[in-house]
Amino acid sequence: MAPSALRRGGTAVAETPADTVREQAVDAALAQLDLDTKTRLLAGRDMWSLPALPEIGLASLVMSDGPIGVRGVRWTADDPSVALPSPTALAASWDPALARRAGRLLAQEARRKGVHVLLAPTVNLHRSPLGGRHFEAYSEDPHLTGEIGTGYVLGVQDGGVGTTVKHFVANDAETDRFTVDNRVAPRPLRELYLAPFEAIVENAHPWGIMTAYNGVNGVTMTEHRHLVNEVLRGEWGFDGLNVSDWMAARSTVGDIQGGLDLAMPGPHTVYGEALAAAVRAGEVAESAVDSAARNVLRLAARVGALDGAPPVVTEPPAPLDGVEVAREVARRGLVLVRNERDALPLAASGTVALSGAAARDARVLGGGSAQVFPDHVVSPLDGLADALPPGALTYTVGADPSDELAPADQGFTLRAVCRDAAGAVIGEGTLPNGQVQWIGDDLPAGVTHETLASIEVVGSFTPRESGEHSFGTRGLGAFTLGIAGETLFEGVQTMGPETDPFEAFFGTPVERAKVTLTAGETVEVSLLHPLDKEFAAPLAAVMFSFVHLGPRRDPDELIAEAAEAARAADTAVVVVATTERVESEGFDRTDLALPGRQDDLVRAVAAANPNTVVVVNAGSPVEMPWREEVAAILLSWFPGQEGGAALADVLTGAAEPGGRLPTTWPVALADTPVTEVTPADGVLDYAEGLFIGYRAWDRAGAVPAYPFGHGLGYTTWTYDALEVTGATARVRITNTGARPGREVVQVYLAPQDDTVERPARWLAGFASVEAGPGASVEAEIPLARRAFEIWDEEKSAWTFVAGTYEVRAVHSLDDTRLTTTLEI
Repeated sequence: MAPSALRRGGTAVAETPADTVREQAVDAALAQLDLDTKTRLLAGRDMWSLPALPEIGLASLVMSDGPIGVRGVRWTADDPSVALPSPTALAASWDPALARRAGRLLAQEARRKGVHVLLAPTVNLHRSPLGGRHFEAYSEDPHLTGEIGTGYVLGVQDGGVGTTVKHFVANDAETDRFTVDNRVAPRPLRELYLAPFEAIVENAHPWGIMTAYNGVNGVTMTEHRHLVNEVLRGEWGFDGLNVSDWMAARSTVGDIQGGLDLAMPGPHTVYGEALAAAVRAGEVAESAVDSAARNVLRLAARVGALDGAPPVVTEPPAPLDGVEVAREVARRGLVLVRNERDALPLAASGTVALSGAAARDARVLGGGSAQVFPDHVVSPLDGLADALPPGALTYTVGADPSDELAPADQGFTLRAVCRDAAGAVIGEGTLPNGQVQWIGDDLPAGVTHETLASIEVVGSFTPRESGEHSFGTRGLGAFTLGIAGETLFEGVQTMGPETDPFEAFFGTPVERAKVTLTAGETVEVSLLHPLDKEFAAPLAAVMFSFVHLGPRRDPDELIAEAAEAARAADTAVVVVATTERVESEGFDRTDLALPGRQDDLVRAVAAANPNTVVVVNAGSPVEMPWREEVAAILLSWFPGQEGGAALADVLTGAAEPGGRLPTTWPVALADTPVTEVTPADGVLDYAEGLFIGYRAWDRAGAVPAYPFGHGLGYTTWTYDALEVTGATARVRITNTGARPGREVVQVYLAPQDDTVERPARWLAGFASVEAGPGASVEAEIPLARRAFEIWDEEKSAWTFVAGTYEVRAVHSLDDTRLTTTLEI
C-alpha cells in the first residue's frame, strides 16, 4: 500500500476518483518542496493561518475558533458573527441531526469569513462540575458526546470546511492546564475519554484533531506517540491533520516523533528552522517531516486550497438563516426540569413579573476563545416584551449576579484609537464593549504589532440610572482613565497570583474612580493603555478591559421591589445567571453557588408568588437550594444571540422545551462524587476510574437534584412496547397529551450478575421522535457492539462481555418505562 493511501480503522479504504486525484495532487505538491519550505509550512504563518506556497498552488489555510460561532481572523465587531447557544445547550437537544444543521450554518459562516478550518468541536467530558470550561463541551457521557460531535463535524464538513476535534485527550479541567499530567488508567481512558474521539473518527471522518496542552500518564499530548501514532492514526485510521493547541508544542524532536503535524501559532514555533536543523543533524528523519507535510497538504486539498485537487465539497448545502437556526437550537436545548401545577406554559391572558439583572442583560456566551460578536442579542426581557400583550409584563432588577466591575457595555459607544510610538494615529476599530481582545491579526486595518505603541478606548456613556458609577481597569500595564474630560486615574496594574494568561485577562477588575452621573446625560470617556514589553502576552496579543459598574442600590430594597411586583402578577419569572468570573476558559470553579444575592431573590419572589418560574442562565450546573420552593425551573444554558426569543417561545407555549439534561445536576457540590480538578505536585489523578457522571452517582448511591437525561415537556407519553432484535431496540410510544410533542427515547444497558467491574448502567443509544395528540410512533435505536465491550487491560484489546443484560427504555435515567432481558 502506498504511503499516502487513505485508511480507516487501520485498514485501507477504497478511494473515490476524487480521492485519488486529491492524493495525486498532494504527492505532486510535496515532491516540489525542499526541506526548509516543508518545515516552514509546519510552523504556521501567524496566529490563525499557514503560509501560502504559490509555487505549488497552495493558498494560505485559515483557521478560526468556532464552537458556537466563527470569529474569523479578526476578533472585531466590524465583522459580526452568528452566535449559537453553548455546546451544552446543543447536547441538551439530544439530536445529532440538529447538531449537523448547526454545523452547516457554521460552515456557511466560515466560508463568508474566508475560513477553511474551525477549531472545534470540544468533546472533552464533564468529569467534574467544577470544570470552568464545561459550557464548551457537550456532556458527561461519552456516547452522547460522540453522537452530538459526529453530527457537528458532519455538518461543518458538509459545507466544505474542516474541523479539528479537540482537545485530544483528557483535557477536562482548566487548573494548570498547560502543565498538568493527568493520570488515567487504560480502561477509563479507552471507555470514557478516548471514546468520543474514536466515534467521531469512525463516523464523521474529521479532517483535523487538536492535541491538548496537558500530559497523559507522564507524556505531553503533543509528543504522545502511543495515543497519536498508534491509537489515533494506527488503530482508528485517522488520516487528517494533527494541530497543536495554541502554544502547546514545546519540543522539536518530541513533537514530530509524537505525530504532531502543525505547531501553532506561527511563525516562531518549535518547527520551522528548528525542525530543519534537527533533520540535518540526524535527530529527525525527513520522512517524518514528509508525513506531516502530506497531512497539511491533504487538508488543503480537501478544503479547496490546493491547485489541481478537487475539494471534497464542490456545491455547498443550501443557505441557512442564521437567526432561525440560532433560535431553533436555543429552543431545542431548553430543559424544563420542574413544572409543578402546570405553571408552564404561561396562561394566555395572564400578567408576568420579570426580574433578575440577567433578564435585561443576558449572558449568551461563555468566556474565553469561544467568544464572538453577534450583531444583536435578544434578551429575555426583549423576547417576552415582544411575545406578550401590551401591559402584561413588568420588569425589576431584583438582584445582580455580580457586584464587580465588568467590561463597559450598556449605554457605552466605544472605539479603539491606535497610535505609534510618535503618537500618530495608525488605525481605529469599533468596540462592542470595553473589552479589547486582539490576538494575532485581530488588529484594526493598518495596524501591526510592530508599529502599535498605545491603544486608547474613547467614546461616550449615557447612563441608564442616576447615581454613583464606578470605572476601572482589568489587564496588565499602564492605564490613564478619563471621565467627562477629567483624568481620574493614572497608574500601573501588575500581575496577581494568576498562572494562566486567560485567567489574568478575565481576572479581578480594579476600581479606579467613582463619578456621580445623571440618567440620560451623556459624558465622554477614555482609557489610554500604552504597551510595555514587561507586560507582553506570551503570544502576539493585546488584551485589557475598560470596566464599569452602575449605581449600587440597597440589595434588600431591590429584592423587596421584585417581590412586590411578583405579588401583583399572575406569574413571576426570575432569571438567574453565572458570570464570566464563574465560567470561563482559563480557570476552574471553586463552588457551584450562584453569585451575588440571586438565591435570596428567588426565595423572596417565590414567597410572594407561588407561581414562580426560574430561568437558569448558566453553561453548566449550579446549586438551586430553592428548587422545591418554586413552581417551575427552566435551564437555558448560554443560549446564544436568539436566546430571549427562544425562551419566550417556550414560556408562552408557542414551542415545547425540547431539551434533556446532558449532565447530572447535583443538589450541592458536597454531594457530588467527583470534584477534584486541582493537581497535586503537577499531577491530577483520575482515581475514580470509570465512575464519572451518573456512573459515579449510581456507585455512591447518591441522589442528584435532577438526573442525567431528565427533561419535561408540555405533553405526556406512554411507553407501549420494547423489543430487541439483533442489534436494534424498537420502542413504541404514544402521545397521550393534548398537543404535539417530541420525546427523546433513551436506552440503557444494565448487566445482571456481572462478571467484570462495570457501572450499574450506561447509555447505549437514543432517538428523538415526534407525534401528534393520540398518535403512536416507533423509535429504532441501534445497539452497537461496543456497548457490550470493555477494554481488557491485560490483553490491550476490546473484549466482548457475554451474559444477561437488562435493556431499559427510559424517559430519563431514573424514569424507566419498559424493560426486557437480553441474553448474549
